[in-house]
Order: sequence, then structure tokens, then C-alpha cells
Amino acid sequence: MLDINKMMEQEDAGPAVRGYLIDLEPWTEGQAVEMARRDGLELTDSHLAIVRYLRDCYADHGGTIHARMLARTLEAEFAGQGGHKFLYNLFPLGPIAQASHYAGLPMPPGTRDLSFGTTH
Repeated sequence: MLDINKMMEQEDAGPAVRGYLIDLEPWTEGQAVEMARRDGLELTDSHLAIVRYLRDCYADHGGTIHARMLARTLEAEFAGQGGHKFLYNLFPLGPIAQASHYAGLPMPPGTRDLSFGTTH
């Protein structure tokens, strides 16, 4: 469930501070590539396919999909390339948390839950 207080804090913080976007429109793949480069990660077409998939899910469902469900659908979508292992090889800090960051999206509910399995 979206925490309106957190969203309001993010809006007041400004885009340079918050790191995650509320509006999908101002984001570009170039921004994602630059953010990743600053973090020491070179985004490939495979990385960007995952980022695009997360943005499409967010555009379709908003922030209502729980991180566990999103991880399952992401693994199913990329099962042909290796699923879970493939995703963590690309995004070692967690495919949901790290890819959402580069996608300019708020982290889905449950992403930082210690039982979820993403790295912290």
C-alpha cells in the first residue's frame, strides 16, 4: 500500500535528493545509464530490458504489486535467460531494489523486508 506521507516527503525533497521518481514521464534510459555508471555498473541491453519491464509493471499497476509477486513475475519473464540467477548476476544488490532505483521507481512494498531475500 502506498504510504502517502512518504510520497509527500519525496516530492518535497526534490528529484536530485530522492533518487526515485513519482512521475514516470521525466525518466530516460540515459538517466538510468548515468546513475548506474556512477555506481560502477555498466547497463547492457539485458539490464535495460529488466528496467523497462519494471517500468511497464509500475505503469500498469502503480506501486500496488508486492516485491515478492514482482520478483516471481520477473523471474518468470526472464526464465529463458536463467531466471533468478540471471537477475542477480545483473543486479547483485537485488533485482527489485537496484533495478527499481535505476528505473526511477519507488521500491515496491516489502522490498526491504528481511525475509524477502534481497541484499541490504
